[in-house]
Amino acid sequence: MAKYQRQLGDIRIHRIVELTEAELAPRTIFPETGPEDWDRHQAWMPPRAMDPSSGNLIVVFQAFLLQTSHHNILVDACVGDNKPREDNPNWHLQQRGSFLPLLAQAGVTPEAVNYVMCTHMHSDHVGWNTELRDGRWVPTFPNAEYIFSRKELAAWEALHQKTPQPHMTDSVFPILEAGQARLVDNDFAIDDEVWFESTPGHTPDHVSVRMASRGARGTVTGDLIHSPVQCLEPSWLMFADFEPDRAKVTRRTFLDAHCDTDILVCATHFPEPSFGHIVRRDDAFWFAYEE
Repeated sequence: MAKYQRQLGDIRIHRIVELTEAELAPRTIFPETGPEDWDRHQAWMPPRAMDPSSGNLIVVFQAFLLQTSHHNILVDACVGDNKPREDNPNWHLQQRGSFLPLLAQAGVTPEAVNYVMCTHMHSDHVGWNTELRDGRWVPTFPNAEYIFSRKELAAWEALHQKTPQPHMTDSVFPILEAGQARLVDNDFAIDDEVWFESTPGHTPDHVSVRMASRGARGTVTGDLIHSPVQCLEPSWLMFADFEPDRAKVTRRTFLDAHCDTDILVCATHFPEPSFGHIVRRDDAFWFAYEE
């Protein structure tokens, strides 16, 4: 059975899984790879990280709800319902109706969310920032502060001016207009339990979310790493990496810093159960899932 909750000191971590896809071909996600690169990973990737029938990678799209002694904190907000995403037929105007009920199963209503922490502004991480109500996009979490990197926002605003970005129109700008956005630097901390850590490369100011409580430590990765295969192959470019060389350095630095430590890794796009630890295996890194 998939593991959807994890205690970290006094912090309760809930995985809010919107969808799991097995429709992305390995060389689509990692365009610089060839068949021979994947041959050496065929023995261990299926069935957890690769669909044995199609050979496609298994990718989870999820948010993490962090319940501390003081706050309910949502890290990222998945794809969202009713969002026009013509570049992705699987997401275009989807109506799954599952995200908020899953949040409710964790015991949290939209009104009870205190913070929404945005690791970056790709469309699959900001969708549930808003919901469609009476024909308007309004904040899904009416009492929350949405924590955005000001540098990340500025970069996406500049891109939007050149090439309109639908997800900015329906999932980010309404938060600004509602006065619920808090623009911060990439070392922002809510308190001594939850804070941003700069992990640049995937987007202009990508961050991860660090946690600490009663001696226990954890990290929500965001998109600094997308598949457990990148633990063994940290130099593999993911097609959406904004600064590929910088992203590669960030991945390697992350793996070095977390390897053989007690730091819980909450890997945003990794297959079930997405919780685990980085360990060393021979001359490479390995993601050891919590079972």
